[in-house]
Amino acid sequence: MTPSRQPAETERDIVRTTESAVKALGLTHGPVHAEMRVNRRGVWMLEVAARPIGGLCARVLPGLEELILRQAAGEDVSSVAMPSDAAGVMMIPIPREGIYVAAEGLEQAKSTPGIEDVIITAKEGQRLVPLPEGSSYLGFMFARGSSPEDVERALRASHAHLRFEIGASLPVV
Repeated sequence: MTPSRQPAETERDIVRTTESAVKALGLTHGPVHAEMRVNRRGVWMLEVAARPIGGLCARVLPGLEELILRQAAGEDVSSVAMPSDAAGVMMIPIPREGIYVAAEGLEQAKSTPGIEDVIITAKEGQRLVPLPEGSSYLGFMFARGSSPEDVERALRASHAHLRFEIGASLPVV
């Protein structure tokens, strides 16, 4: 979600934790991808790497790749305009382990106000394993709006339309 809905103090903690991780890796120039969990007990770094946001999630920030390439080429990027509206992406969680069969409600999910796109990346017959043991999602949802609250509402409303058929996963011996 951008911009963040976190309180200013939490945002400062996120920045400090990220800066500490980046410094520990010796990264000094270029894009950084950082993932963390934030809860009542603090900010917990999960991953930090010298790379931009990856895969389909990059759609949430159009123009980011151009900005990174121009900066890497030594160009002044201080005047590059990035989208200023609120935007968000939801990685659609896997609700339970099993074999992916189908998705229902996709058209309703896509037609939810504020939703730009819903993409199901799971393939028929694919074995699904929910996080934290798994490492993938059912797909991605993208939204834009006038505020982070509007974007979050759109993502939640869109997600509520989706129903996934997941068959039993039988062990093979």
